[in-house]
Amino acid sequence: MGKRWVNGLLSRLFILLILIGVGITAWWNWANQSYSEEGSQPAAVQFNITPGMTAAQIAEELEREQLIRHALAFRLLASQQNADAKLLAGEYQVSAHMTPQALLDKLLEGPVVHTVKVTLPEGYTTAQIIDTLVSKGLGTKEEYKKAIENEPFEYSFLADTPTGGARLDGFLFPDTYFFDPEARPKDNINRMLKRFEQEVTTEVNTKLAEMNLTLQDWVILASIVEKEAGKDADRPIIAGIFLNRLEIDMALQSCATIQYVLGTQKYVLSLEDIQVESPYNTYKYPGLPPSPIASPGHASLDAVLNSTESEYLYFLATPSGETIFAKTHQEHLQNQAKYMN
Repeated sequence: MGKRWVNGLLSRLFILLILIGVGITAWWNWANQSYSEEGSQPAAVQFNITPGMTAAQIAEELEREQLIRHALAFRLLASQQNADAKLLAGEYQVSAHMTPQALLDKLLEGPVVHTVKVTLPEGYTTAQIIDTLVSKGLGTKEEYKKAIENEPFEYSFLADTPTGGARLDGFLFPDTYFFDPEARPKDNINRMLKRFEQEVTTEVNTKLAEMNLTLQDWVILASIVEKEAGKDADRPIIAGIFLNRLEIDMALQSCATIQYVLGTQKYVLSLEDIQVESPYNTYKYPGLPPSPIASPGHASLDAVLNSTESEYLYFLATPSGETIFAKTHQEHLQNQAKYMN
């Protein structure tokens, strides 16, 4: 009886192993097919490998861009061919019609287009971004101005943005890009907008609805946090302070919005500065300014969505770069006397 039971168990285990093997083989075959059939996706798209990206990171990006079916399968394929150290930064022309092996072969050929590397830091204004692109020989100020004001750029997140030159403020996502030197300025702008689109996930939209914030509100708040926060750890706390102020209809009193109006960075604002007439003067006018004051990065966008709950209503940055928080105006005045003199 015992022997028959053992033999039966071994038989079942053998069958289970066969089924597992069949399942893995089926998954591997599925994962190594092209993502889409001919005609169902654009014939070719741009794919960028940024400096320092590993094969694992590239695989995740390829899956997110819907160019491969499964990141793990691509990672295994790359590992089998020792491709991690062979993948070079740059811009590639690839297609969802390619199998993972064909796509890997294309990436191993190296960038096929000469590109211009441009790093756009977090917190840049639209004007600073344009100046940087122009300095790299990627078009003229006039071309960018015309594109911003006149091109449709049909993204849902731009639906509530103001018209004119401030239309794309906050949405030209800060990142390292590899631009085609022959591309038109509107194409370069589209690259940055497409990168911002990656931040607008289903989870983000759900969270914004829960917070009763529009997408435009989100980017405006994040842009202020971007300019106010000196350290990453401070971002969620500062975001929470601004949300607290909005909740009680208290003016945001952001020095960064005054500096935006003045067009200059001043460590200490004068009484005259905070009386400047502008809808961006958050000392005079409650609520959010009309549009973002800079392009926020992922950390500041995330800080608004995942702010730190606290009773703080005030903060100040010390000359040493430390941020001091306070719950009351009296405590804030004491901190000013202690740290700013």
